[in-house]
Amino acid sequence: MPKLSTDTLWELAAAEVHTRENGTREEDGGEPVSERTVFLMGSKAGGKTSILLRCLERDEPSKPTLALEYTFGRRARGHNTPKDIAHIWELGGGTSLSDLVQIPISTNNIRTLSVILILDLSKPNALWSTAERLLLEAQTQVQKAFSQVERVRKVQGGGKQQASVQPAARVLPKDYPDRELINPFPIPLLIIGSKYDLFQESDSEKRKVFTSIKSETLMSKTKTFFSHLAFGQERGKVVSCDTSKPLIIPAGSDSLSQIGSPPSSDVDITSLHARNPLDLWKKVYEHVFPPESTSARLELKDPAKDSQYIEPQIDAMRAQKDQELEQYKRDAAKSWKGLELES
Repeated sequence: MPKLSTDTLWELAAAEVHTRENGTREEDGGEPVSERTVFLMGSKAGGKTSILLRCLERDEPSKPTLALEYTFGRRARGHNTPKDIAHIWELGGGTSLSDLVQIPISTNNIRTLSVILILDLSKPNALWSTAERLLLEAQTQVQKAFSQVERVRKVQGGGKQQASVQPAARVLPKDYPDRELINPFPIPLLIIGSKYDLFQESDSEKRKVFTSIKSETLMSKTKTFFSHLAFGQERGKVVSCDTSKPLIIPAGSDSLSQIGSPPSSDVDITSLHARNPLDLWKKVYEHVFPPESTSARLELKDPAKDSQYIEPQIDAMRAQKDQELEQYKRDAAKSWKGLELES
């Protein structure tokens, strides 16, 4: 929608809403420009920022993510063509700040949103619980956003039949072999196993999973998947199911029958009483990699108390202000006691 100099504030706001709902806008030449949103979350200090910088081809040192951070990327489709835009959110702190997913996952971008979950393969004992917690939080917020959009659609439709806002790409084909056994994530989801260079040094029987920024081949594959989600480029057709190598499994390219039963020689699978194949894999996985204790998994809610965000000058000033606040509270308490005695 071309913007004229005579547009009022309300007209500009309406154009912005149109842009967000349709995921495209038009530059001065009138050619549509795609706008997508990508939300990165995952293991604490799992390499999310490093992977993102490589995908965006930014040559700068990575810094610890403080809570929730935003950036964007632009990429042209070809010579002399408009640049598509990717709005990128990154959640720090592992699972400790998972309630912040409600900010990047909203009704404004739900139609063009993708999620990237990055899991630290060098810390397998925390991997499954991290994935489970973050995916549950994200899926709950996604469903909430879809429900809100659906309610607005019905109100605006005035009772008329309109197409559902649920993405058609998320609907499984009727002949998909695992249709009744799985609950697919409602929006595009990419799961990356980071620090593969550290993981591959572990016991060969425990190596079954994906990327390292130190491997240019793996990083190239990661960039391809990222560009597909962020800029709509071709996903590529590479598939690798060899567990002796990094796995590359595009959505829909495998099935539970192909995956088979969990490889475990020191546990009786029939005694695990699993409800479904995923539950069986979880029980065997946790047998090989016992989950961390509750106390070990306890993470700080306040980033200011997290050791990875240490800033000596700021922390010293904060400590001074905290002392001044405590002193003020004590003085105020004495004043109130004096007033009570006088009365």
